[in-house]
Amino acid sequence: MVKKESVCIIGSGNWGSAVGKIIGENVLKYSDVFEEEVRQWVFEENYRGEKLTDVINRERENPKYLPGIKFPPNIRAVPNLVEATKSASVLVFVLPHQFVRGVCEEMKGHIAPNARAISLIKGLEILPEKVTLFSEEISRKLGINVASLSGANIADEVAKERFCETTIGCQNKEDGELFHKLFNTDYFKVNVIRDYVGVELCGALKNVVAVGAGISDGLGYGSNTKAAIIRLGLMEMRKFGQTFFGTVEDSTFFESCGVADLITTCSGGRNRKVAEAFVRTGKPIDVLEKELLNGQKLQGTLTAQEVYEFLSPRKMTHEFPLFTTVYRIIYEGAPVESIVRDITL
Repeated sequence: MVKKESVCIIGSGNWGSAVGKIIGENVLKYSDVFEEEVRQWVFEENYRGEKLTDVINRERENPKYLPGIKFPPNIRAVPNLVEATKSASVLVFVLPHQFVRGVCEEMKGHIAPNARAISLIKGLEILPEKVTLFSEEISRKLGINVASLSGANIADEVAKERFCETTIGCQNKEDGELFHKLFNTDYFKVNVIRDYVGVELCGALKNVVAVGAGISDGLGYGSNTKAAIIRLGLMEMRKFGQTFFGTVEDSTFFESCGVADLITTCSGGRNRKVAEAFVRTGKPIDVLEKELLNGQKLQGTLTAQEVYEFLSPRKMTHEFPLFTTVYRIIYEGAPVESIVRDITL
């Protein structure tokens, strides 16, 4: 008898909660493939005088990060990371990228020896000497194969079962088929491709472009300007991928993870929202993050900083004018109007 897969979701914010609903349902659907219980690691917080995990397990929803959406009965919130991941054979990483290293260190030695993972993390591990994907960072720390998932997926809309597409990048065919079973539904259509690098790169860099789009919105510049920013952003995403990751395929940018996600994020995502408020209020980004995001973390501004600090010593900032201008507006006090003035070569 083939041993069933044990699934653990690492992360429980807005997107992690929406994904948990899909995974819980599909695990029950494919009961011949997966164990019934899905453990979800929840960073313990106080919610109205109670532990958040207790509330989730009792009410079958995450009232802080995804209120009003009920989870399947087989999802179990677990506050202890080691307990949640112990003997898990399928790991779903969906947490802010700044926490990945510490989480992997704590998990090491506790997962199943044949485990594989999929990263839904939006960001890049950027060091002075190189750029690394978080799927590669997880793979290196845990010694397992890691795929990536990204797409035009606003969490609240996914949770409400409004139709959308997503892209999984996976080089191993068997793993790709497993992840397709885990995520694909009638309303969440999955396309599996081999270019995991391109999938993950798009998911990280589009957040920088969305900050630029939000700055434009804050200035009231309208649809034409935003369309120009989106086009220029897509070109810089493609150029960054082909310059520093030679394997990225052009076709990936036409998947849900590419142009579709870029349009969605520049229209309705948290990075756009906070950047617009930054222009309109003049408040610092960290203050707006606390005021507007209900405990969620902003990715675009941090990625903009990391990309700039990687490009600057290589004297390549002028080759990526949009990425560079976003950084200078947020971190160096450049005029917000430079989002138009300084983004063309």
